[in-house]
Amino acid sequence: MKKEINVGGQAVIEGVMMRGPERLATAVRRKNGDIELKLIPFISLTQRIKIFGIPIIRGFVSLIEMMKIGISTLTFSADRFELDLKAEAEASGEKSKQKSKAAQKTEEIISYIIAFGLAFLLFGLLPYKLADWMQLSKQDFFFNLFAGGIRVVFFVLYVWLISLMKDVKRLFRYHGAEHKNVNAYEHDSSLKVDEIQNYTTIHPRCGTSFMFFVLLVSILIFSITDTLVSQFIIHGTIPVYLRLGYHLLLIPFISGVSYEVLKFSGRNLNHPIVKVLTVPGMALQRITTQAPDDEMVETALVAMKAALDMDYSEHNVTLLEN
Repeated sequence: MKKEINVGGQAVIEGVMMRGPERLATAVRRKNGDIELKLIPFISLTQRIKIFGIPIIRGFVSLIEMMKIGISTLTFSADRFELDLKAEAEASGEKSKQKSKAAQKTEEIISYIIAFGLAFLLFGLLPYKLADWMQLSKQDFFFNLFAGGIRVVFFVLYVWLISLMKDVKRLFRYHGAEHKNVNAYEHDSSLKVDEIQNYTTIHPRCGTSFMFFVLLVSILIFSITDTLVSQFIIHGTIPVYLRLGYHLLLIPFISGVSYEVLKFSGRNLNHPIVKVLTVPGMALQRITTQAPDDEMVETALVAMKAALDMDYSEHNVTLLEN
């Protein structure tokens, strides 16, 4: 029997963030083996403001919230990791290179600009240019099917390539620890590390599955929109940059629809159509989740217990002040 209270989160550097009904809990494993825990009260806007809880709208609001939470928790875990690196450098007699806050902020801004620019090129401009080069601009459905297929290929290649990196592999192992804990909780496990290890690293509500739903749903919605625009507004072939422009404006709607599809699939896993829809995302989780060790599972367990306001005193945990 699955629990009614949903819990989920994300992997961070040497740890896991879990989101419960009323709080966020981020647990990180320090080099000395201790677990540090940071708790933040959190209730989603979708619950606090009625209009933000409307289907479709709640999906986009949740996406923005999780992006904001994701960046802040990753920054927190990176800061703790930096402390360990600094301590190691001092112990070995090396001088650690301390950057000013201004320099760190500048690097962050530059990295965000590069990341968004690369995402726009690979998932926006390039697929459209390739579809146009294939002379598919006059066939709206096939244009979007081809461009969508290119985006899927780029996404899978990107995930596979970064999975080869040592640090990302470790991050993906913590991702697996997160999923094992959530699966164990939802199936009324005793929540002991050895029991949790028996559960799968695959979970239908994963963000990886959400991204796949976005890619698939976008093909359908873009095709319908393009057909309407070409028939009733342009009365002909839609220019590539115009098509790209209003497609970008549709992203909030597409993310909202994808969110509803993901929630529906999570509640109806045995439905034949749902089984087909979840295959790509679940398959990709074979890359984005890896088998964790016991320490990783315990770290994720502390985060989950704290997020759900459960007792975690049996673990060696240091609670950090906000």
